[in-house]
Amino acid sequence: MTDKTQDVSAHGEEAGHQMLEAFLRPWHEAVGDPKAAQEAVLGRLLQGYAQTRYGQQHGAAQVTAVDEYRSAFPVASYDDFKPLIDQVMAGEEDVLLYEPPIGWAITRGTTGGESKFIPMTPTDLKMRASAGRALMNHVVRTGQLDVLQGVNLNLNFPSVVGTVRVGERDLEYGYSSGIYSKRTTAATPLRTLPSQDDVDALGGGKTIADWKRRFELAYQRCQDENVTIVGGVAPTAVDFGRYLHQAHGVYPKDLWRIRIMTLGSVPGINTKYRPVLRALFGPVDIAEIYGATEGIFGQQRDEKRAWVPNYDLFFFEVRTRQSMKMMHEMRPGETGSLIVSTPILPRYEIGDLVKAFQPPYFRCIGRDKLLARLRYLWDQLVTMDLGRL
Repeated sequence: MTDKTQDVSAHGEEAGHQMLEAFLRPWHEAVGDPKAAQEAVLGRLLQGYAQTRYGQQHGAAQVTAVDEYRSAFPVASYDDFKPLIDQVMAGEEDVLLYEPPIGWAITRGTTGGESKFIPMTPTDLKMRASAGRALMNHVVRTGQLDVLQGVNLNLNFPSVVGTVRVGERDLEYGYSSGIYSKRTTAATPLRTLPSQDDVDALGGGKTIADWKRRFELAYQRCQDENVTIVGGVAPTAVDFGRYLHQAHGVYPKDLWRIRIMTLGSVPGINTKYRPVLRALFGPVDIAEIYGATEGIFGQQRDEKRAWVPNYDLFFFEVRTRQSMKMMHEMRPGETGSLIVSTPILPRYEIGDLVKAFQPPYFRCIGRDKLLARLRYLWDQLVTMDLGRL
């Protein structure tokens, strides 16, 4: 048991719940009044933007309302921001950042044939710890505080792959899921195995052989442990379960009584992936996290199979077929391309399609392409989900 877990347990179950509820309160309050929460977030973001050359170019200091923000700042893609990011790498940090960068997150996918590089600042990195809300909320909702006394099986990507030169400094870069794992572990009472440092030590390769080494490390570290939580990327969790059976003749459900899986990275975790995850890991609860290289934007709040936005942290807009609107203004059944404002990227069109259900629930249904819409409809038919929460 870690010192942090002992701290929670030492104060008793009631005190532990109070600590976790305090951690979750800003999120729940923002969900209760998203309009006010989003206006407050925009105000904080604009204070930061006003300290950057990009923000000054667009008059951030003079913006006082949402419609003014939309008039002053254009919607921009990664390709639009890339020249500014290149300038940050060259040492011109204030062109886009109001704090010095302390690292970089890279994508597993590609943009124009290359991984996207997103700078991280202290404020931004602190916000990434919101990934812990999925687990903490589950513990509070179910009353299973003892889950935190078990081991969190870490199936994330490396948080450190290499270094990139930024002006006169060398800064580490890595995959966002590993970075989230490292930050969440530091911020919550979890004993995580293998440690993110041990995962990083195996290198940043993405071949089958690289993943077999990571899976074997996870097996060796955890085979005799009380694993109660699994955290990571959903397809990787499936691959790990299959690896255990191929390499050791067992499934995760044969080794551990896992209670909760906090998973992200792909659409359909609670619909398309749920049957195979439960076949491999047992009758586990699944808490979906919606995030990307640019930030953690929402997580599952209850038994409904959808996520709820972090309205207290990021500013959310969508481009629907009819108009530009706030995400919390979407009607049930409406779909739109998500535009997020983060401490680093104002009005960033991330390229994901989100679908609104009854407030405050959403799903990411894929990339903003016709094929994603068709694939989502096909998956709905195959899984007999048909839009049900």
